[in-house]
Amino acid sequence: MKEFIHHVLSIEECIKELSEFESLLSSKLVIKERDEILPFFKTHSHLAAFLGTYIPDIANPDRVANEYDIFGDFTCDLAVGDSKSQTYLLIEFEDARTESLFVKVASKSTPEWAPRLDHGFSQVIDWFWKLSDMEKSDDYENRFGARHVAIHGLVVVGREQYLQPREKARLKWRQNYIIVNSKRVSIITFDQLARDIRYRLSRYPEAARADQSP
Repeated sequence: MKEFIHHVLSIEECIKELSEFESLLSSKLVIKERDEILPFFKTHSHLAAFLGTYIPDIANPDRVANEYDIFGDFTCDLAVGDSKSQTYLLIEFEDARTESLFVKVASKSTPEWAPRLDHGFSQVIDWFWKLSDMEKSDDYENRFGARHVAIHGLVVVGREQYLQPREKARLKWRQNYIIVNSKRVSIITFDQLARDIRYRLSRYPEAARADQSP
């Protein structure tokens, strides 16, 4: 089982790792989950931990696990937690391809949701089901430090370059209104992920100094 490890976040290192992630995104439009995304976040632990800040209650992402085993039935690509607030974010990465988010159907003018996106979303549903089933067990408490913790989901998939305005609107609507077990599951592109992290890091003094350096 891939267990949580204690992590001490460095904003300065996170800034460096974000720049490497942005370079990866700018170097190609198609990025494979298994070959590129997962190996990248395994070796860039500060950026991986910082993804937890997508959840406001994760102020100090001090618990990180790659390919986290969910009670033997499922595997989460990346899990980040705050041990003090007892809040966790489970992340599913998918490929960034032309049809990772939507696919065109010959008989329809409106594209359909892509199997890749639906696969990632279904993964999160399965995680929530299993966690709900195991909640209040000794194993659950041993893993998370309590019989109940707040757990959220994030799916990162696709690239913005391939989206039309109406597709962006549909994706935003799905993110805002589809609730799983009383939890909102965020769905974002890799481009939005980099942009959001860059904005959040800009609010730290270390990032401001880095931006001002020659």
